[in-house]
Amino acid sequence: MLPSAPTPKAPPLKRYGALLGRYLRPQGRKVALMATLLLASIGLQLVVPQILRFFIDTAEAGGALDALVRAALLFLGAALVNQLLSAAATYYAADVGWSATNAMRADLARHALGLDLSFHTARTPGEMIERIDGDVTALANFFSQFSVRVLGGALMLLGILVILWLEHAGVGLALTLFVGCVFGALYFTRNVAVAATRDEREASAQLFGFVEERLSGLDDLRANGGGAYTMHAFNRVAREFFYKGRRAWMKRSTIWMLSYGMFTLGDLITLGAAIYLYSTGAVTLGTAYLFFQYMLMLEAPVEEITQQMQELQKAGAGVARIDELFALRSELPRGRALPLPEGALGVSFERLSFAYGDARILDEVSFRLEPGKVLGLLGRTGSGKTTLTRLLLRHYDASAGSLRLGPLGGGVEVRDIDPDVLRRRIGLVTQEVQLFHASVRDNLTFFDPTVPDERITAVLHDLGLGSWLAGLENGLDTLLAAGGSGLSAGQAQLLAFARVFLTDPGLVILDEPSSRLDPATEALLERAVDRLLAGRTAIIIAHRLKTVRRADDILVLEGGRVLEHGPRARLARDPRSRFYRLLRAGGEGSGATLQASLTARDDPNELDDPFGAEFEGATKELA
Repeated sequence: MLPSAPTPKAPPLKRYGALLGRYLRPQGRKVALMATLLLASIGLQLVVPQILRFFIDTAEAGGALDALVRAALLFLGAALVNQLLSAAATYYAADVGWSATNAMRADLARHALGLDLSFHTARTPGEMIERIDGDVTALANFFSQFSVRVLGGALMLLGILVILWLEHAGVGLALTLFVGCVFGALYFTRNVAVAATRDEREASAQLFGFVEERLSGLDDLRANGGGAYTMHAFNRVAREFFYKGRRAWMKRSTIWMLSYGMFTLGDLITLGAAIYLYSTGAVTLGTAYLFFQYMLMLEAPVEEITQQMQELQKAGAGVARIDELFALRSELPRGRALPLPEGALGVSFERLSFAYGDARILDEVSFRLEPGKVLGLLGRTGSGKTTLTRLLLRHYDASAGSLRLGPLGGGVEVRDIDPDVLRRRIGLVTQEVQLFHASVRDNLTFFDPTVPDERITAVLHDLGLGSWLAGLENGLDTLLAAGGSGLSAGQAQLLAFARVFLTDPGLVILDEPSSRLDPATEALLERAVDRLLAGRTAIIIAHRLKTVRRADDILVLEGGRVLEHGPRARLARDPRSRFYRLLRAGGEGSGATLQASLTARDDPNELDDPFGAEFEGATKELA
């Protein structure tokens, strides 16, 4: 199991700064253009009240009409240009924000895919979608609007205070102190909603996970009358999300309410001071209006910063959860990128043991499989068959012992092989084929554009899917439905075989891919299996005894130990062997016919199975 990574201890602002630097640095040119537009917009906004003051003082003094008209046109032009600059700055901010968050999503997805299998089995797909997409979406405003609005608000605020100090030191001092009080209050309430918002995000992830699980099991729920129970459980999860969301919203709103109350008081004070100064003749009417106008403008950037503080608290919860995910590390070392030999791979288990926590699954398993040979793997449910194959794919590392691939007597220790290199040399076909809502080409190559179409087409024809491909409207560009909807089980399995053919592995693991197919489709897959195994080493997890007719060796697991291992033909003739007894358990008579059928390989072109019914009974002994 992966260890739970501790929550990072760095101060939130430091983490925010690190994220901004990491994901905005590649957007340097756009950020510079956005900042230029923003500065120009702020400059115009600061000039506009000066134009209004000139207009008011000129009108009060009975100035020339031409001067008033020019001032009015200048005011309108500045307002129009300011709107255009603001719109352009917002556009580039959104572009930068989406580019940054998409890069973060890609990094999170890549990181999550590299984590151990134990991490993924402990979480639902819906929860992972919320962690990778939902949490990052909560940061979209942080990357786009936050930097623009907070930076713009800070610059606007600084510009207004400088102008007020230049106009009247007393007014400048009073409003500077006022702004300091506002930000002091905001500072002390900056984290008031972080914990509640984090609980809200977690409740949202739980809701997504619940819905995803129930939708995937919809057929079983309907068939077994589980609708009422599901709705009851959904109401409980949704209620939890509602209460936590409401609590988080109320805590975030405290910042806005505090700011609104303080600025109402500030407006009254500024208006009173402007009236007093004008009545005493200390300032003109235009200057008195200027003070009040700048106070209103002062409110806008502070409110903007206040709103962004609320968004920052949303981002804070997302950043904490993202940090936790990034902090998780695989317990599987990357290895030394040692190369594996070309061609069929030999397999060597030497006293290998593995445990899930305190439960030992494999106990000192030892056997060897020569390159190019086929091993039939038998055993009861829970005997360790699947775990053994997962160790080969290095989804886990063994607790003790050695596992080597390559020439027998040598080979490379699996721990010393980079997992990516290892999984390119091992092919896996299971009963459950995962197909994506993507083109046939992308489903077969796993979105690798370097695989030529000619090779894909040749593999499909070789597997008997040529007519199916020819019937597709757009050929390899035809989109497949998610989960393989519209395909038969046999077609889906053959596509899985095609994937393995395209990677050309040295070791193939088959988890009884034909066990749920009808006889005609199964016969087609048998041909594909024969082609797939030619020149390769293979391990076949057998749920039915007839599957092991093509095996060279048999390995029987029981309770995580090797109960029996040896050549298939010898074990089938030995009355003392476990395999022999399984064959007799599946037959109706002496079992001689069964033994004979397993002593020599069947003709790979033979499609009929005269012993199929007899073999079916033997699985009772294994189940």
